[in-house]
Amino acid sequence: MAVLTYREALNRAMCEEMDKDQNIFLMGEEVGHYEGAYKVSQGMLAKYGEKRVIDTPISENGFAGVGIGAAMVGLRPIIEFMTWNFSLVAIDQIINSAAKMNYMSAGQFPIPIVFRGAGGAGGRLAAQHSQSFESWYAHVPGLKVVAPYSPSDAYGLLKTSIKDNNPVIFIESEVLYGTKGEVRDGEFSIPLGKADIKREGTHLTIISWSRALMYVIPAAEKLAKEGISVEIIDIRSIRPLDLDTILKSVRKTNRALVVEEGWNVAGFGAQIAYLIQKEAFDDLDAPVERVTQEDVPMPYAANLEKASLPSEDKIIAKAREMLS
Repeated sequence: MAVLTYREALNRAMCEEMDKDQNIFLMGEEVGHYEGAYKVSQGMLAKYGEKRVIDTPISENGFAGVGIGAAMVGLRPIIEFMTWNFSLVAIDQIINSAAKMNYMSAGQFPIPIVFRGAGGAGGRLAAQHSQSFESWYAHVPGLKVVAPYSPSDAYGLLKTSIKDNNPVIFIESEVLYGTKGEVRDGEFSIPLGKADIKREGTHLTIISWSRALMYVIPAAEKLAKEGISVEIIDIRSIRPLDLDTILKSVRKTNRALVVEEGWNVAGFGAQIAYLIQKEAFDDLDAPVERVTQEDVPMPYAANLEKASLPSEDKIIAKAREMLS
């Protein structure tokens, strides 16, 4: 068992797959000579050379389109966005080409491509660089969306994503890059669409993913000291979604709280809440609730940024309210 940072786990996953398949390559801004904006591609240029670790101009629309074209002719690109905020420049390529080409070509052109990079809020990066786009991309049929929390999940889910013959949106919280966790020795992969039960509980189910779990897990530990037993579901994969694991938990606890880093309006938590009430309405002892970012652009000031995001206190207050 090795202890790796989140970024090291991603690097290991990419290198192992690139070692096995010459058709896999990494492309994006500063992925080569600078070794990645967040050092995820550290050492990869020296190992694989400039034909497989490709520095691009500042043109997300351009290199996303090049990647999609490469996937159409049999290569398996990994496209790194320096941040998912910049993917908005390439959103036409992602949605109108990557997501739809296999369908519109009647299966003639699979699109085995991974779009990956940092998402969500960092630290005082302000409104244009602090956005969570999981719900935007999960809205689109033809795209798979992944948002891992732990280094082990980042490793196993990225390996699965690289092998997938469909476009995968792989969102990495930039706050998590330096976090450490155990990653077992040897190669392994984690299937998309399989949630992880982070904590067993009986009174309340909290459903979350990615950075938001940094607030959920300690909140559950504090609630336990009050005699409130929380079950934590890390969905990991936004689309496909492991609804069975969510419903099994809700039918046990009879209460569900969704915690996400993104905004409330049309957030992915709303979809989860809809599915729970549709499939497990009779099992609920309280309405499905949500804790999200406040409905404002992300403030720059540190104190306002903190107030805008989900927090342990907000989760604890909502859990107490649901059980009162």
